Amino acid sequence: MLDFAGIEHEVRRAYIPDYLDKNGRTVFVVMTSIKSLTSTKERMKQLVYNLENMAMNSDGTQEENVIWMCNFRGWTLSSTPLWETRESLHIIQNYYPGLIGAAILSNPPKIFESFWKIVKRFIEPTLEEKVKFVYSNNSDSQRIMSDMFDMDKLESAFGGRNTASLDISKYAERMRRRDQLRGACKHANSNISSS
Repeated sequence: MLDFAGIEHEVRRAYIPDYLDKNGRTVFVVMTSIKSLTSTKERMKQLVYNLENMAMNSDGTQEENVIWMCNFRGWTLSSTPLWETRESLHIIQNYYPGLIGAAILSNPPKIFESFWKIVKRFIEPTLEEKVKFVYSNNSDSQRIMSDMFDMDKLESAFGGRNTASLDISKYAERMRRRDQLRGACKHANSNISSS
C-alpha cells in the first residue's frame, strides 16, 4: 500500500480517476508535464501499484480493460526520460500484456514527434495500434473523446467538462478500499488453492 499523503505530488502526476469510460473500462491518467520528485525506483513501484490495481478491476481477465490517457500539454524532453519510458513499456508489455485497451496521447507538442519516433520502436505492434493522438482544437479528436467518455466526468485537460481537481484524501481512501479488496481476493484465492 502506498502512503498517498507522502507522495501527493506523484499521485497528481499519475492516478486512477473515479470514473470509467463508456465501455466500463478503468481509466489511468498521466499528467506528463508534472515533473516527478521521486527516484526512478519509486516511480516504477507506483507504476506497478497502479497496474496491479487496474488489473484487479478487470474481472478476471486482463484483456483491454484500461484506457491510458496522457496529457502532454507543457511536456518537454526532460519531462519523461527515454530510458524510463522504455522501462515502463517493458513492464506493461511483459507483465501486463493486453491490459491496455487504448492509449490516448492528448495535445503532444511538435517536439514530441521526434521522441515518438524513438519510443514507438519499443512498442509492440498490438499496443501501437491502440494509440490515438487527440488535440483539443480538433473536431475529430473531440468526437473520439465524446464517443469514449461521459464528457461531464472527463477532466477538462482532456476536453471534458470536469474542472474539479483531484482530492487526495478521497483518492487515498478509495485506493485503500481497493487495496483491502485486493488483499481479501488474494487471501481467498490462497485458501482455495490450499484446499
